[in-house]
Amino acid sequence: MSNFSPAPLILTLTLDEASQAFFDAQRKKYFPPKINYLNAHLTLFHALPGSEETAICAYLAEAAASQPAPLPLAVTGLKFMGRGVLYTLENPELPALHRRLQQRWQPWLSAQDQQGLRPHITVQNKVEPAVARTLLAELSAGFRPFTAQGTGLALWAYRGGPWERRQVFSFGSAQQLH
Repeated sequence: MSNFSPAPLILTLTLDEASQAFFDAQRKKYFPPKINYLNAHLTLFHALPGSEETAICAYLAEAAASQPAPLPLAVTGLKFMGRGVLYTLENPELPALHRRLQQRWQPWLSAQDQQGLRPHITVQNKVEPAVARTLLAELSAGFRPFTAQGTGLALWAYRGGPWERRQVFSFGSAQQLH
């Protein structure tokens, strides 16, 4: 009998190239280098069951194809999170998409994934609170709201370190990228 259990899956929103580059640069600059092995990301689900990957992918292909592209996102501000800093993002359609996915996957969801969506991108984490407060003040001083574009959904396998990209589903397209 095998002990093998598929890795849990993480679902993120993909961003337009310019926005991804901006948030990646922020994360590279402010995230502790020893633990920064991921690009900036907007997580929708943290722990979907890897054993259901086929069913999850089938539904994501359907959901992404029916979602008009691109999905405009308002980057509305910055927030202190105790030991880090994040950017807050808003779009009325994104929480609705998240709720549809939650309803579809209800039996599989962790307590964290059953919660409402608060879209954000973390650019600093796991630092001393004073360091995070200093960065929040610095970034807030020059912050002006701006927009980004959600371009699709990316499914990742979590194996304890860097995430392994499984598939990307572009909005408004039946096409999926492996």
